[in-house]
Amino acid sequence: MEEDKLKPIVVDTSLSPYSKLKPVAISSVKLQDNFWKPRIKILKEVTLPTQYEQLEKTGHIFNFQRASGKVKGEFQGFFFNDSDLYKWIEAVSYYLAQEYDERLNSLLERVIGEIESAQDEDGYLNTYFVFEKKNQRWENLRDMHELYCAGHLIQAAIAHYRATKSSRLLKVALKLADHIDNVFGPNKKYGAPGHPEIEMALVELFRLTRDKKYLRLSEFFIDQRGHGLIGGRELHIDHKPFRELDEIVGHAVRSVYLNCGAADIYMETGEEALLKALERLWENMTEKKMYITGGIGSRYEGESFGENYELPNEEAYCETCASIANIMWNWRMLLITGDAKFSDLIELTLYNAALAGISLDGKHYFYVNPLESRKKHERKEWYDCACCPPNIARLLASLPGYFYSTSEEGIWVHLYAKSEAKIELENLTVNIIQETNYPWEGEVLIRVEPNEESTFSIFLRVPGWSKLATIKVGDEEKLVHETGKYIEIRRKWKQGDEIRINFHVEVEKIFSNENVKNNLCKVAIKRGPIIYCIESVDNPNLNIFNLSLPLDSELKTRWTANLLNGINIIEGEALYSELDNTKEKLYTSSYELTKSLSKVRFTAIPYYAWANRGKSDMLVWIKISKMFFNNLRSKEKQ
Repeated sequence: MEEDKLKPIVVDTSLSPYSKLKPVAISSVKLQDNFWKPRIKILKEVTLPTQYEQLEKTGHIFNFQRASGKVKGEFQGFFFNDSDLYKWIEAVSYYLAQEYDERLNSLLERVIGEIESAQDEDGYLNTYFVFEKKNQRWENLRDMHELYCAGHLIQAAIAHYRATKSSRLLKVALKLADHIDNVFGPNKKYGAPGHPEIEMALVELFRLTRDKKYLRLSEFFIDQRGHGLIGGRELHIDHKPFRELDEIVGHAVRSVYLNCGAADIYMETGEEALLKALERLWENMTEKKMYITGGIGSRYEGESFGENYELPNEEAYCETCASIANIMWNWRMLLITGDAKFSDLIELTLYNAALAGISLDGKHYFYVNPLESRKKHERKEWYDCACCPPNIARLLASLPGYFYSTSEEGIWVHLYAKSEAKIELENLTVNIIQETNYPWEGEVLIRVEPNEESTFSIFLRVPGWSKLATIKVGDEEKLVHETGKYIEIRRKWKQGDEIRINFHVEVEKIFSNENVKNNLCKVAIKRGPIIYCIESVDNPNLNIFNLSLPLDSELKTRWTANLLNGINIIEGEALYSELDNTKEKLYTSSYELTKSLSKVRFTAIPYYAWANRGKSDMLVWIKISKMFFNNLRSKEKQ
């Protein structure tokens, strides 16, 4: 491990032989826009400090002090609480990779000291299994999350080492990983974790150290699944060997974390059976089991995927951690293939299902993310099971690392925001400067500034939501009709060259596959990458569940700088039934189509911004009116 070559990277595929794309460091990209930069500022000033306070208040740090013998008392919280602290460490490390902050670094060093003191001499580290529980270690892999916690420690340690070049936490992680390697493997202890996580952590540790025992151990845990060693249930994805899977099932986070690990192994080994399984699972998820927001996991029971097309709205689980996992998996699939369908899904999930998990003030959270609510959902400052808050923090802290990649041909642009990036190609440094008001507008100006004239390619993602796009380089203009792909521009680039892009942004009405019974005769509203919802606070005199939208209703966009930190709202006309449905007969033999219908104005806001003004009614899927405004106007004239 050469410290002078260390870069803060989320997934380091620099030497991975079976990945098409290579990483760009988090520290190489500076976000400057009005959408993401304020969120990163809030992350530093509010989210990370208040999360530390919560971790102290709820006993997470106490548990490490107790394990080291510094304090007395009972273990506090869930048996997997260690993992929440590790995710917070990873988030702080990613932030420090962008900008040093003395306060955060001081907190981080204090926490690392407590972790160091809690580790056993043999390398084992889990604050639940100490003292009288010491003899229970590694006895219940299915339920007790020891390997899950270990995986999060390893990921946190790698992030910290890459960001700060301090090896303090890495030494702890290496000692723990070596302990696990001594316990598990062929002719040792057999089994698989009930909650995957260790698999991708071990591959990343291999990438850092180049020690193949960690890669082999990750493969071992993948190979152990599907043989009934942890019960054989779909919930734990233990019902079939991984390579035979053809339907995504089970606990949504566990399932997708497992896919992340398998994708990481594929990038190092090139085993086609793993990639084929991943492709089947991705197709099943995106075509039959994913919400329009990119959210996954429809059932409260087991926090799991349901049957094909089982996508309830009000009862949707859509755990924030599952949305983050969806981004993590699609990032790996993008690195493998360079296919824009994966970056399209990263963007969709990022702006909708994942971002909804944290409030605009940076200190309130959603664990579940329904697509319809009747004043039943309210953001909380913390949860007893606190997996989601530090998880969304580490996603936001690592966000600059998702904007670009490189390949042998050149530079890949995945996401758009006003920003500056310094990207290293072979023997060449290229500054990429984006000027844009994305996602609210579709115009993007990219200035390309290589340190010397050179020929290479720039691959621009043309989002699938854009019906067409115009790309202009110099005097050459290209109209792109086939969207949802990367457009390659290869030429000799020099200082001051510009790319002008215009993505066609319009308000769309989106319809479900008819097999999604909860969305029959309903429509959703989307503009660019953003899914919209109707919230009662913006429509105070209406019961929003009595709205119905004619398909010829004209929907218009209006920028409102003083609402929800600045958003484009969508306004339009809908039909409204003024009847109190609770007083209507349950069943009747006749129904007058025009009964009590009136035209009303309504306002829709981005889904990610709902529930920032207290409890409210909310819906994403709106009833379709059986009448058209044009028909109504004809009747009115008669």
